[in-house]
Amino acid sequence: MSTEPPTDHQSVLIRVTGPDHAGITAGLMAVLADAGAQVQDIEQIVIRDQLTLGVAVIVPEGRDLLRDVLLFGWDQGMEVDFDVVPSESAPKTSGHVVTLLGPELTPGEIGDATTAIADAGANIDRIVRLSKYPVMSYELLVRDGDDAKLRSNLLHAAAANPGVDIAIQREGLGRRAKRLVVLDVDSTLIQDEVIELLAAEAGCLDEVRKITQDAMEGGIDFESSLRMRVRLLGGLEEDAIERAWANLRYTPGARTFVRTLGRLGFTTAIVSGGFTAFTDRLAADLRIPHSHANELEIVDGHLTGELTGDIVDRARKAALLQTIAADAHVPLEQTVAVGDGANDLDMLNIAGLGIAFNAKPIVENAADTALTVPYLDAILFVLGIRREDVEAADEVDGID
Repeated sequence: MSTEPPTDHQSVLIRVTGPDHAGITAGLMAVLADAGAQVQDIEQIVIRDQLTLGVAVIVPEGRDLLRDVLLFGWDQGMEVDFDVVPSESAPKTSGHVVTLLGPELTPGEIGDATTAIADAGANIDRIVRLSKYPVMSYELLVRDGDDAKLRSNLLHAAAANPGVDIAIQREGLGRRAKRLVVLDVDSTLIQDEVIELLAAEAGCLDEVRKITQDAMEGGIDFESSLRMRVRLLGGLEEDAIERAWANLRYTPGARTFVRTLGRLGFTTAIVSGGFTAFTDRLAADLRIPHSHANELEIVDGHLTGELTGDIVDRARKAALLQTIAADAHVPLEQTVAVGDGANDLDMLNIAGLGIAFNAKPIVENAADTALTVPYLDAILFVLGIRREDVEAADEVDGID
């Protein structure tokens, strides 16, 4: 706190702290208005019912502003101090938004991330808690520093703390203007691989799993591997699709994620290397307007082991994202793609934000952001959406 009273026309930062209650900001503004002070800047935050209010003002001529504000603080039961500050803030440089997510986020884990930021020569401008359930998450606005070093340092900080995810994005309108989210299905929107659910019905699960693993890791061309696996299903009765559907499991948070995106006006889509017999039902259940996948050939109530129509492979997924975005009049920089396997790489690369969700290493290394937490709705926090807002909207709609 400054020990000298401010002089006329100086810029002063007034800080008001203490137990929050109604009328503090309004009361302070009344004091400043009565004194003829000019407000230059204002920020306020409440943590656990404790208020911190900062107001930068120009001291009016002929008024003892400090006395007036101190009397206001005494009357309100608040602490007040002040400092003389520059009349104009230095121009803000473009920054990054760093999102920390984890089951708990201990002081040590947060400390590793903030040390990584400081070591890159960057400064934290603001920290906001986004959620405490199903994971803890904080959003940090970071400015200055070396971009490459910042990303590298945060990558190492995440690697040193298993279970902690650190996402970094450019701050700006592009991040706030996302309007389309395109999701992979198997091991992303759902916990299962649908072809393995069918393979369990056909008695060839082990063989299919081996081919699936090779394909997801990029070891086998996707179309070739898909046709190999589908041929193993030849002769399976159509009723097996219904039995496999009954065993399908949504990824935790999937319904909350899609429901919240819809409330916010996002367009959503699913593009899958799986099968329309499943994706069409998923899209209907979740009210997702766009759904694309491969079509199993069925003759006389049995799978033939063949596919009909175009194959939804790696290139096709990227092309579908572009088509859906164009039809919805959404620029690619305002799109988000989410996936876990090599088949998703192209769409992750062309989207404005590509998110690797519990993905294979080849995908984690290529995506803009990688999440390892098991909750699909954690992506909302990467988009800057607060859990409290999600829960409030659910409460209005009567959703538990």
